[in-house]
Amino acid sequence: MNNIELLYVANSITGKAAACQQSLQFFMRVADLDYHKRVEVVWAGEDGVWHFLPALFNRKAEAGQEYWQAEIAFPPQAHADIPGDIRFALRLQAAGSEYWDNNEGADYFSGAGCGGRLTSAAPILKLSHADQLQDSQHSVPIKLAVAAALEIDQVTIHWTIDNWQHSHTSHCRRQAQRKSANKAVYAGLHLAEVWSGRIKVGDGFRLQYSLCCESKQQRLWDNNGGHNYVVSRSPLRLLILNLHCYQEDEQDRKFWQIANAIDELGADVVCLQEVAEYWNEGRGDWPSNSANIINQRLPKPFYLYTDWSHLGFDKFREGVAILSRYPLIEQEARYVSDSHDAYSIHSRKVVSARIKVPSIGTIDVFSAHLSWWEDGFQQQFQRLSAWANQKRSTEVDATLLCGDFNIAAGSTGYQLVVNGHQYEDQYLAANAPALFQQIFRVNDAHWRDSLADDYRIDYIFMDRNSGLRVSSARTVFTQQDYGPVSDHCGYLLTFEPL
Repeated sequence: MNNIELLYVANSITGKAAACQQSLQFFMRVADLDYHKRVEVVWAGEDGVWHFLPALFNRKAEAGQEYWQAEIAFPPQAHADIPGDIRFALRLQAAGSEYWDNNEGADYFSGAGCGGRLTSAAPILKLSHADQLQDSQHSVPIKLAVAAALEIDQVTIHWTIDNWQHSHTSHCRRQAQRKSANKAVYAGLHLAEVWSGRIKVGDGFRLQYSLCCESKQQRLWDNNGGHNYVVSRSPLRLLILNLHCYQEDEQDRKFWQIANAIDELGADVVCLQEVAEYWNEGRGDWPSNSANIINQRLPKPFYLYTDWSHLGFDKFREGVAILSRYPLIEQEARYVSDSHDAYSIHSRKVVSARIKVPSIGTIDVFSAHLSWWEDGFQQQFQRLSAWANQKRSTEVDATLLCGDFNIAAGSTGYQLVVNGHQYEDQYLAANAPALFQQIFRVNDAHWRDSLADDYRIDYIFMDRNSGLRVSSARTVFTQQDYGPVSDHCGYLLTFEPL
């Protein structure tokens, strides 16, 4: 296969002679020789002046290949002033070398207003592409070019938004083509028909689809090389962080740092621990509340729920908080510790909220800061679990216990969670799936040895019967990622519906 290869060209003209609008479109397949590559169309109109049109990445193709696309539209002008017929070639520059597709030295030709043409390398080519479903998007347009010689009578889209539990079919229409008076010979190019359709996905999270082209003689499929085409919405992004109760140097700068990270990372829900505000004789001081300060520094403040547990560092009301891009429902705070004494650091309160996340579902989120094992972790976690289970209903798609649990991975406290066979470590599931299976599904007798070098005490535990799955997990607020802001690092996890 060539390192760069033309697949499709369209030369379209609309309007009348006094105000013609011409547009050019090129699709090509390119070898992924280097991340830093330059792909362009070198073309000339009827005036003989050569131009360079940069191409942009469109999507991944089969192994080691990519689709690239270049487009240009000219403003309305007199017919005599448009580029008209064009000659062109394709050029790839990568890894210090240069590659061409110039139709074996003859250049390609595309007549003004001749519409679309395909090369023999792609008798069927999907022209439309979307990286992601937008929040307010409820339908997806589909466009494809099909070689006219195939004499296709019907094009259908076969699709699902629930991983093929239910499948649907949508029909495409053949677009009318403007006839061109140009009788030129198109060496290497074949007349194409353009078909278009639309998939109504509603609020679905993930769309999978394939294309079927039928004639009287045959049925041809384009299913993206056996993988189907897939487009989905943004996942749920959940961030956890212990704020260190106003004990940081340059505290104000670090609050800005945290707010900036929440915005740039696109976090949807943030669970904070060691949230602090001045004690003020037990009455608190809302303007100094660290969760409130961070929230007010977001471009658009989130919904916020916070409560405090005890006196911290002899001068603060210390507690936990949940920030959410979406409204909080059924907010509640409870002590999970034996002690409810505001002057005891062993008094531990957890806050919870129910959140309806568009296209994701309804989630119950708990922001917790529990005690060390010897100070009551077992009783606190058991109360927290019982509370979460009590709240669970058929309308809840996932239950997430988030925060600082003060148990090292592999410790006795962590083993308590594992042996409960209900809540599972989602950071581990994302970054070490084989080890996750060994610990939480197989319960290998020697699993604790595998976590000897894992020093986490902050977790997102998800009910194993939840309708979400973790899709990624990363550590943030380190020297390499947004910089330290606390004596804890943060964790950003993403979740998608099953």
